[in-house]
Amino acid sequence: MGIQIAQLFLSLSILIVLHEGGHYWAARWFKIRVEKFYLFFDAGFALFKKKIGETEYGIGWLPLGGYVKIAGMMDESMDKEQMNAEPQPWEFRSKPTWQRLIVMIGGVTVNLILAILIFSCLKYKYGEAYLPPQNAKYGIAVVDSLGYELGLKDGDMIESIGAAPLEDIEDFNKILILEQPESFKVKRNGEVLELKIPKDFVNKVVKKQAPLMTIRFPAMADTVLKGGAADKAGLLKNDQPLTVNGQPAFYFNEIVTQLNENKGKKIDLKVLRGNDTIGLNPVVTSEGKIGFGPQSLDKIFELKTIKYNFITAIPAGTRATFETISNQLEHFALLIAGKLKAKDSLGGFGSIAKIFPNQWDWYAFWKLTATLSAILAFMNILPIPALDGGHVLFLIYEMIFRRAPNEKFLIYAQVAGMVFLLGFTLYVNGLDVLRAEWFKELFAK
Repeated sequence: MGIQIAQLFLSLSILIVLHEGGHYWAARWFKIRVEKFYLFFDAGFALFKKKIGETEYGIGWLPLGGYVKIAGMMDESMDKEQMNAEPQPWEFRSKPTWQRLIVMIGGVTVNLILAILIFSCLKYKYGEAYLPPQNAKYGIAVVDSLGYELGLKDGDMIESIGAAPLEDIEDFNKILILEQPESFKVKRNGEVLELKIPKDFVNKVVKKQAPLMTIRFPAMADTVLKGGAADKAGLLKNDQPLTVNGQPAFYFNEIVTQLNENKGKKIDLKVLRGNDTIGLNPVVTSEGKIGFGPQSLDKIFELKTIKYNFITAIPAGTRATFETISNQLEHFALLIAGKLKAKDSLGGFGSIAKIFPNQWDWYAFWKLTATLSAILAFMNILPIPALDGGHVLFLIYEMIFRRAPNEKFLIYAQVAGMVFLLGFTLYVNGLDVLRAEWFKELFAK
C-alpha cells in the first residue's frame, strides 16, 4: 500500500501544481498580482514558504489540494478587507470580464492539455494494445443476465457482429449500441452459430448501463497483497485457483462470483501449485476479496498493437482524454438519476490509491495521472461555488447582464460551496474508512 500511496501523492502533486499554475500563468499574462501559490493548504502554518517578487510560494500541511491567492478576487481566503478597499489596476476585479474568465479556466485548460499530452506520449511510445476475438483462446465470460438473454454462454468465441468481422473484442458493446445490427456470430464447441438480436434489446442495454460480457482468463495469482487474507492463508505467486467450496474457480470470473457469494466467510480454496493441489482457508472480506491479483492480459494472450507516429498520436491522445471525461459524465448522470448508489460508487484518497499498482510502474503511473487530470478538469468545471466552474458561472452571468452578482451573494455562495466541498471530501473519505478491514475488525471485537 505504501507504493500505491507514494504514486498517488506524486500524481496529485503534479496535477495540483500544474492546475494552479494554469491560473497563475493566465493571471500574470494579464498583469494581475498573485499573492500566494501553494501546494496543499497552509491552514495555520506552512511546511515551507519563500517569497519571490510579489508572490509567496509554499507547501502546506493539509494535502487536500492547493491554491493561488489572486489579488482582488473573492476566493477561499475570504479576504473581505482587501475586497472593501478601492480596486487597484493590478487586481483581478479591475480587469475586463473576458480576461477574468480566461484566468478562471486556466487550471482546467492546463489539466486538459496535460491529459492530452500524456495520453499522446503513451500512444506514441507504447501504441494501443487490443485483443482480437480469435486470440481470446478461453472465450468470453457472461457477466450480466442480459448476456444470457442474448444467447451468450461462457466460453463462446465471438466471430463477428453485424456485417463485418470483430477486430477488437472490447468493441462488441459499442457496435451493438451504435450500429444496432440484427445478429452476431459465435463459435461454440467448434460450431459457428448465428444469434439474432431482438429489436428492443439495445434499449435494455442502454438503460441498464452494464457490460454483457468480459474476456475469460485463468485466475492464476500474479500478485499477492502482503498481509491480506490470501497472503495469511499461504497463497503464492503462480498458484492457480481450482475450486472454492467445491465450486469451479479456475477462471477469474468464476472465483469473483464465488468470493462475492462468500463475503465475510472462511472458504475452502483449492489451488494448483506446480503438480500439487493445495488446500487454503482464507477469510473473504466484506467486499468479496482475498487480496490477490491475476496475471495481466499481455501475459496470457497474444495482443495486437496499433502503432502511432508523432502526428497520429495527438488525435489518439485527444480521443482518450474526452472518452475519459465522457465516462465520468455518464457516471455522474447515473448518480444524479439514482441508478448508482453513492456509497457503492464513490471513494476518497484510499480508493484512488488502490487503482495504482502495488509495484512501481511508470506506464501505469502516467496513464492514471492522465486519467486523473481529465477527471480533475471535469470536476473543476462543475458550476459549484468555490470550484472554478462556479466562478465561471458568475462571470458568464456578468457578461450577459452587464453587472456582477451582488457581493453579499457571492460571499454566501463561496461559503456554501466550501462547506459542500468539505462535507463531500469528508463523506467520500469516510466511506473508505467504513470499508477498511481494520475498521470492521475494530467493531467486530
